[in-house]
Amino acid sequence: MYPVQRPRRLRSTAALRDLVQETRIFPKQLIYPAFVRDGISEPAAISSLPGQYQHTLDSLRRLAVECAEAGIGGIDLFGVPREEDKDECGSQAWAEDGILNRGLRVLHEELGDDLVICADTCLDEFTSHGHCGLVRPDGTVDNDATLPCYVREALAQAQAGAHMVSPSGMMDGQVAAIRNGLDEAGMKNTAIMAYSAKYASAFFGPFREAVACSLHGDRKTYQQDPANAREGVREALLDVEEGADIVMVKPAGSYLDVVQAVAETVPVPVAAYQVSGDYAMVEAAAQQGWLDRQRVVLESVTGIVRAGADIVLTYWAPEIGHWLH
Repeated sequence: MYPVQRPRRLRSTAALRDLVQETRIFPKQLIYPAFVRDGISEPAAISSLPGQYQHTLDSLRRLAVECAEAGIGGIDLFGVPREEDKDECGSQAWAEDGILNRGLRVLHEELGDDLVICADTCLDEFTSHGHCGLVRPDGTVDNDATLPCYVREALAQAQAGAHMVSPSGMMDGQVAAIRNGLDEAGMKNTAIMAYSAKYASAFFGPFREAVACSLHGDRKTYQQDPANAREGVREALLDVEEGADIVMVKPAGSYLDVVQAVAETVPVPVAAYQVSGDYAMVEAAAQQGWLDRQRVVLESVTGIVRAGADIVLTYWAPEIGHWLH
């Protein structure tokens, strides 16, 4: 009779633990969500996201260099226009001189093809009402009328230097519309990372400050119910059918079951977004000395990768990159 195999034997030294480690984080699988804001002369601290900033074009250049030095995979850029530039249709989203498109050109000038430059493809930052799509007189979002706006936005972003666009508005048919629009414009190499399973989550709270969102009300009619897991898989499969190159689950931390289910089902890479609420809670606890910040950050991202994510969007991306070098 053979002796019982005890896993703890492989935990006795750091070298043994490293040798048998099942899940590893690599800097190149991390994307840093960043914000560029119009009308400011220096970076503006985001109070609910300690250590994060709304950047100027100049500080965005410095951030690009920092991300490259950290060895991470990419930057996902969000634009914050001036309040007076917002309108009902979010036209600054596709304007050549819109802040997001100017920011993308800056990133492309600094990084070229060394990092993946991704653009958030949505209207909520740019609309006066704060919704992700065009709004009817009765206050409901008009899904089909919004799709041409997304196409215009994605085309502008690709022309500004984005390697990848990321439709986050959860409009039905958004991926197919954008894919067709990009292909017809000769931009077949522009990838699409679709926010496929995006939930109407309370964990997005600090992000609303980061993008100065004008929303009153909620997005429950087009974002998913947090209680529904199978629906997330279905949404991801629909986006794959429409041409998504990568599908995303957002948020990640409280939805690891959805990350796992999507990863086990779809044939494309899976991204997961460690959102502002996850970040803010850890930072707040760390400031109180209640936990070991670096260990918790790495453990939380490891959990997302262990669940099946190939790519993690996280506000700690540059720090993690330096830690892992």
